Amino acid sequence: MGTSFKLIKIGIVGDIGSGKSFIAKQFGFPVFNADNEVAKLYKKDRKVFNKLKKILPKYFNSFPIKKTQVSNAILANELNLKKIIKIVHLEIKKKMNSFIKKNRDKRIIILDIPLLIENRINKKNDILVFIQSKKADILKKLRKRRNFNLKLFKIFKRIQLPLDYKKKKSHFIIKNDFKYKSVKIEIKKILAEVL
Repeated sequence: MGTSFKLIKIGIVGDIGSGKSFIAKQFGFPVFNADNEVAKLYKKDRKVFNKLKKILPKYFNSFPIKKTQVSNAILANELNLKKIIKIVHLEIKKKMNSFIKKNRDKRIIILDIPLLIENRINKKNDILVFIQSKKADILKKLRKRRNFNLKLFKIFKRIQLPLDYKKKKSHFIIKNDFKYKSVKIEIKKILAEVL
């Protein structure tokens, strides 16, 4: 008789730039990275482009969608971010569901999704891991990003739930000092507990 087990879903939450994607990869299980999926949608999905063009024709006027088009729309009016999220989020949810289906026989999958809690993507029995990083480290890292924009960063921060709330909701906390070894030790502890 085959052993049947329940797929464990681990959601990675934390601040923008706290190293969520870096840590998600270190678990060594399949990762659903929403940012990568969004980038693919912008490059390849004409349907998404047409929907965005319909609601924000001033900004979305050529396909594939460039990051600057998105940034300009958001910087022009904060409400545009909500409109964009509404369209993109639907597609990401579909992609996530097919990712879960595809990896159903795995022991664990990792969900690296900004706004995981905000968009109520996580299910009740998902395990949440909060990534805690020092504010100074985060800003230092973000400023190194090629197209970092402080104004955009602040707008994105505003649509996020308070970090304290996310921390309270989480089952585990990883202190990310951006050092590979200590992160690995923390992950080992978590896996020992959930498996």
